[in-house]
Amino acid sequence: MDRSVLVVVIFFAAACKGGTNAASAANSNSASSDTPVAAQTSDTGATVAGPTSTTGSPATGSAANSAGGASAAAGPAQMTAQLNNTVSGTPNPNRVPNEMGRIMVLEYHLITDHNSDYARERGQFRKDLELLYNRGYRPVNMSDVLDKKLNLPRGLSPVVMVFDDASPEQFRYIEKNGKLEIDPTSGLGIWLDFRKTHPEWSNKAVFCLLNGAAAGHNFFGDRGIQGQKSNWRFQKVKWLADNGFELCDHTLWHAQLSKYPDAFVQEQIARNALAIDSAVPGYKIRSMALPQGLWPKNRALASKGSWTNPKTGKTVSYDWPVVFEVSGGPMRSPYDPAFNPGKTPRIQVIGNAIESTMNKLEQSGNMYISDGDPSVVARPAASTAATIKK
Repeated sequence: MDRSVLVVVIFFAAACKGGTNAASAANSNSASSDTPVAAQTSDTGATVAGPTSTTGSPATGSAANSAGGASAAAGPAQMTAQLNNTVSGTPNPNRVPNEMGRIMVLEYHLITDHNSDYARERGQFRKDLELLYNRGYRPVNMSDVLDKKLNLPRGLSPVVMVFDDASPEQFRYIEKNGKLEIDPTSGLGIWLDFRKTHPEWSNKAVFCLLNGAAAGHNFFGDRGIQGQKSNWRFQKVKWLADNGFELCDHTLWHAQLSKYPDAFVQEQIARNALAIDSAVPGYKIRSMALPQGLWPKNRALASKGSWTNPKTGKTVSYDWPVVFEVSGGPMRSPYDPAFNPGKTPRIQVIGNAIESTMNKLEQSGNMYISDGDPSVVARPAASTAATIKK
């Protein structure tokens, strides 16, 4: 049933621009190493298998045992907190909805013991989660944006968190008594621990994967790097998909696509997609991240192409709507006619980039804020009430 939402915020067209065209963390594992160099009108609403975090009992929800016998973390919990209660992290329910506002897409690489352009110190990463939660943000997958499934409770804002390069620092196993557990010091371990005290912080984030890069960037670790066994790789990828996270292509070994011919570009992308499908048969990939933000000479090949295996004659095709760039600021709402997922900007998480972007969006009145009604898009107007039926 339709309802009217009074919108009193002036809609400013200005959006945050920023970020540098810096390089990603992974290096080429073949040849020489690469060096750094937005449709129309509303709405967010996860199965489980594999090891769990060692930080304690899993968050609420269903759980299953892995092949190794460890219980798995639960899928996303439904958001049940009443927004009119005084609860830590609960945003002001009187925030004026604006579902035409911008959405932050955050870009992470290593989660480790120091901060740098491509690393976030573990304690700082936990602080990032706290900051987002307390400022009224909740994670969504990029697929939720594409499908306009952003029906968060009133007053909340979506955030898309993207992790590039599939490093062990993001997802690392430890083995105890013959059972695998998620290392609590890895990025995923910190995430799952945070969920235990913030149950409406869903298991939603995008992992852009490599299947052949150096330094262990091979489906989160191989060949004993950081204690990771090669036969754990596909299990990790499946665990992510089974637990609500989204999988994304990032090429086979992080090649600078701008340097290579069309056939090579398509092989890099298609062979990596094939590896993901081997880990999670039938999984529908809907996005890819450009290594170092570099487009191929034929830009269309970033989102659509094919490669034929010369040994088997089998052709692998790919076709997805989302291409993640390295920088560019927050993206447009999926209800904005100028929304262009084929060129999705991101915010590199360096220093205080998250808080700075939040402040700018709030000050400009250009932040996506849910109205809590899946049937209506809250659209700002200069001086009149505005609603759109979804």
